[in-house]
Amino acid sequence: MASNLSGRVALITGGGTGIGKAAAIALAEAGVSVAITGRRKEKLASVIEQIESTGGQALAVQSDVAVEADAFRAVEETVARFGKLDILINSAGVAEAGGIQDLELDFWRKVIEINLMGTIYTTKAAVPHIKGVGGGDIINISSTSGRRAARLFAAYATSKFGVTGFSESIRQELGGDGVRVCIIEPGATETEIYDSITDPKWRDSILKHVTKEGAMAASDISDAIMFVLRLPPRANVSQMLIRPTIDTAAM
Repeated sequence: MASNLSGRVALITGGGTGIGKAAAIALAEAGVSVAITGRRKEKLASVIEQIESTGGQALAVQSDVAVEADAFRAVEETVARFGKLDILINSAGVAEAGGIQDLELDFWRKVIEINLMGTIYTTKAAVPHIKGVGGGDIINISSTSGRRAARLFAAYATSKFGVTGFSESIRQELGGDGVRVCIIEPGATETEIYDSITDPKWRDSILKHVTKEGAMAASDISDAIMFVLRLPPRANVSQMLIRPTIDTAAM
């Protein structure tokens, strides 16, 4: 029997766009109180308005997951507003193009700090609260690049391989406390990931990749998130790889 999500509280990083936005809307429709984080205030406000217009409960926390204090503040503001935390979805992510010879170290740091360290910071802050309600779910949004490195997107692949290792480690650590951990690895999905790429040539290339015929919609990934969350507590989908049905050349 599918679990009823109504009455739970979720925090979603990167909730203003893409997969995070789709997940926030889907969870709110299921009766979950939702907090979303992101750096762009106007994007967050648009999602909050959409959720509240249909009677949902939502909170926007303008913050940067790469800043440890911001990550902890987002968790504390969520708990202060809704009284608890049951679900964490780490969806915030960026990409940069280049390898070890041509990508500046500042860009390596940006990608790793947001994609990997941001996930670690927010999870560190959230775990005591999730354990405090008797258990819940942590879902980390990765990528096919987390299992298959790409030469020209080395920093991105490095960060996502790190998220995979982190997710499996905490799954083993937290399962005894009733906390399920799942990593979801989407292939080409129409999101704004391209917008974070500095190099205009590669930004345009990734835009074409995620909007090509057959690419998945962000809602396809949020459907997978809902499936994972609705399983009975005894069942933990630890890893889910989702690719477009049409197998075209990918980057």
